[in-house]
Amino acid sequence: MSARIFTRTNPSALKQCLARTGTNSTLARSTRAATAAPCASLFTFRSPLEAPTGKLYEGHIPISPLQRTILAVGSAFTALANPLRGDMVAALGETTSGIFLNRIRDQMLQDPEGRRILRERPVITSETMQLDTLRQLPDGTFGREYVRFLDDQQVSPDTREPVHFVDSEELAYVMQRYRETHDFYHTLTGLPVTVDGEIALKWFEMAQTGLPMTMLSSFFGPLRLSSEERKRLFNVYVPWALENGSTSKLLMNVRWEEWMEKPVEEVQRELGVRPCPQV
Repeated sequence: MSARIFTRTNPSALKQCLARTGTNSTLARSTRAATAAPCASLFTFRSPLEAPTGKLYEGHIPISPLQRTILAVGSAFTALANPLRGDMVAALGETTSGIFLNRIRDQMLQDPEGRRILRERPVITSETMQLDTLRQLPDGTFGREYVRFLDDQQVSPDTREPVHFVDSEELAYVMQRYRETHDFYHTLTGLPVTVDGEIALKWFEMAQTGLPMTMLSSFFGPLRLSSEERKRLFNVYVPWALENGSTSKLLMNVRWEEWMEKPVEEVQRELGVRPCPQV
């Protein structure tokens, strides 16, 4: 059992235990993680009522494990009942992401562009994307079609909910980047902005990231559809989403800001994404 899951120690007992394991030697000091295991019983578990102390980034709200569980369950029910509650959808994503954000971060670290994104931490806003400039690009370019999508849906990249409940500054950025790039996925895939189109996009994202929030939306979202919409979703969109989401490049490793002038078809080809079937 790893010692890192504990929060408090008995200092004198720990000193005696570390002495017995030889941590005063040069070799033991270099392998401290290995010699800590016999001392694990000296640590005490953090109470499920105890929240982490101190904010880790702007907007961070430390909560206890019990509060996290309650918030996850409550936000799940609220988000499923009303998918337009962006705050509850965001809370659900943050409270259930756990090890999945770690996995996405690790995948980003294995890719040159992913490492650059994590190092530079670009943000996607109306200002950084220079939307007026994108409106001047030729039709069919990724940037022009992206801003056309924003204009048609009357949405803005500035409206994404900030991260609050992820207890890591780096992983909070990964979650924020995931949110900010969502609208690029619509441009890339060509999925319509309908209820079944949004659910299809969650199936695509589930294949890409494995985030529990995408699984919940994928499995429970269809309950809100009509029989005709469910038929279209499972016969057309879901097979396409699973195939393309699992075989394409991890989109979290894409520096979208640098792809705006490329034709949409070229972007799709380079990332390994076929346009969704038009039905």
